[in-house]
Parts: sequence; C-alpha cells; structure tokens
Amino acid sequence: MATVSVVIVGTLDTKGEEIAFARDVIEAQGLDVHVVDVGIMGEPEFEPDTSAGEVAEADGTTIDALREAGDRGEATEAMGEGAAAVAVRLHEEGVLDAVLGLGGSGNTSIATAAMRELPVGVPKVMVSTMASGDTEPYVGARDIMMLYSVADVEGLNRLSRRVISNAALAVVGMVANEPDVEVEDRPTVGITMFGVTTPCVQTARGYLEDRGYETIVFHATGTGGRAMESLIEEGVIDGVLDVTTTERADELVGGVLSAGPERLDAAAEAGIPQVVSVGALDMVNFGPRDSVPEEFEGREFHVHNPQVTLMRTTPEENAELGEIIAAKLNDATGPTALALPLDGVSMLDVEGEDFHDPEADAALFDALRDHLDEGIELIEIDAAINDEEFARAIAERLDEYMREAGVA
Repeated sequence: MATVSVVIVGTLDTKGEEIAFARDVIEAQGLDVHVVDVGIMGEPEFEPDTSAGEVAEADGTTIDALREAGDRGEATEAMGEGAAAVAVRLHEEGVLDAVLGLGGSGNTSIATAAMRELPVGVPKVMVSTMASGDTEPYVGARDIMMLYSVADVEGLNRLSRRVISNAALAVVGMVANEPDVEVEDRPTVGITMFGVTTPCVQTARGYLEDRGYETIVFHATGTGGRAMESLIEEGVIDGVLDVTTTERADELVGGVLSAGPERLDAAAEAGIPQVVSVGALDMVNFGPRDSVPEEFEGREFHVHNPQVTLMRTTPEENAELGEIIAAKLNDATGPTALALPLDGVSMLDVEGEDFHDPEADAALFDALRDHLDEGIELIEIDAAINDEEFARAIAERLDEYMREAGVA
C-alpha cells in the first residue's frame, strides 16, 4: 500500500496546519503523501515536496515575479496553470494516484485547475468553502468531488478536523481498494441525450448493447457535451451516436447550456465513427421563466419545470445552425453520417406540441443539405426523432461503421 501516493495541493503559507493534518491522516493509513505548495503570499509553514517556486516555474514565471506584481487574480491563474502542469507530470511519473485539495476560493481555483487536467477515474476530492454554491467553474467536465467545509478552512477544531479527515479517508478508500467486480472490455459508444430525446436514445442504446457495445450516455447540458468531447480526445470512446446536438443552439443564441464552440470537434479530429443527428435543436435553454433575457420577449416558450424554460429556435437560427453543424462534420477524418428525422427533432417538435414548426425545421434541413460535403453520408428518414424506426436506423448505421473500421 505504501507505493500508493496521494498528492495534496494547498497554500502552505496560510493553510499549513490543515494540510499537515490531512497529510498525517493519510500517512497513518499507510499511503505516501506528496504535498504541492501553491501559496503566493509568504513562506510555507512546513517544507513541501514541490515548492511554490517550482509550481510558478511550471507556468513559465517565478514566485518572486508574482509576488512583486501584487495582482492576486493573475497570480492565482498562474499558479493554477503551474499546478496543472505539475499534477500531470506527477501522474505520468506514477507519483500521483489521487489528489486532495482544501481551502477557500483561491486554492479551490488553483487545486481544481490541476484536477481538471487529470484523467477521469483518478480520485479528486476538494474540500472547499465554495462547494455549496455554483461549482461548475471548478468541476467543469471532470469527476471532481466537492465537499463543503461548512466552516472556513482556518485552523483546526472539532468541526474542521472531522470534515478534513472524512475527505482524507475518502481518498484513501478510493485508492487503496479495487472494486471486486468483473468488467468486460468492450468497444465504447458515446451517446448524447436530453429529456426530449430519451426514447430515441433508449432504443438505440438497447440495440447497441445487444450488439456487444458498452454505451456511455451524456446529458447534453453543456458539461455533458464537454465531458464527451474530452473523453473522445483521451481515447476512451470508440464511436459516437450524437443524437442530441442541442448545445450548439445554446452556444449560438445565448442559452445557459452551451458546451462551447468546440462542440462536435473531437470525433471529427479523432477520426472515429460517428452518426450525428439534430436532436433538440428546436430549443434554447434558460433557467426560471423570469430569468429569460428581455431581448427574447415575444418568442415561443415552454416551461419544462420551475427551473428550466425552453425557447423555440427561429427559422433564421436554424439555418445558421445548419451551416455550423455542416462545417463541423465536413472536417471529419473518419466515417461520418448525418441523420435527419424529418417529422420532428424532439418530443416538443411534433404535430400538436408547443414547438412544432415545419418552417424552422425546413430551414435547418435545407441548410444542412446545402452545406454538407458529398463525403458525408446524409440519412433522411420520414419519422420523428423518438420513433423506433429512426432510433434503430441510426444505431444500425453506427454499428456498420464500427465494424467496417474494425473497432467492433
């Protein structure tokens, strides 16, 4: 067990006592600990394994330069990038099996920057005063466990000792035990889903699993799309059934669930088989109804629940989405198909439902037809996206691609 090493990332100039306590808890369980100091205000309270100076140098600067500049935001960003570089190196060298961070907003920003650069599956635990609020900027699309510190991470007391020791022992449990479960190594397919495309995904997933694939379903809520893109880049995913590309609509129009401008890039660049569709491009996502920006008043809305308001995309927006998606697919280096459900792109985009708009759908489909290169296969089916006929057709086509490519 002593060969297992936990890296603790913390500011030893202000949180040395708390970090030393976490280190002692972990070492008492027989694991090695490697402490990375990211403090920028003063000297460390004890000698770290990696100094703040080394972290700064990993980002191409010096700790003295950061201190002399006196810009805390700039220093925090630099130390975050340096800590990320150090964490990646330690992981590659076999020194990092898990990472633990603890602190306030500054060290949460620094430590999670390092965590986000580590592969999915490497245990990552962050004890933070920020864990009870919006954690998306810290977690991103990685499997980071955020534990609210309840009180500030400032001194040891009956509360902080319990919270910190719980976090330390959680890390120990994750790295010192292997799940006694047999896992079959199968080709992996990433699938994107929204509530309004669930029936399609369930049918397609069942077909693919019956054909011997492992499937990973990503909720297309911005972070879900980014997570899938990241795992494609890491080589975890062998093929993609991108049913639900709705995040592109949020990116274009200004909704709250954008996955960024890089969405749809990873599979194209990796050259893996992909079948892409236009699921939920009839909608842009916002929070509660009263949170929708005034500029959109007068548009067609559907209140999905008290926290989620959907807005129908216009023909003009759909035409632009068609151009964007076609351009993304045209860059693909592997077998790629675009599948169009001509009778509706979501549960709400069928006859009798709130977002049924044949004109908007036609603008989307026409733009895709006009801008898609001949090398990209175009599949058009007279069905709605959630009809079994459509779901089976796209799953079958991906299966064919995977087998032709020798992946399955």
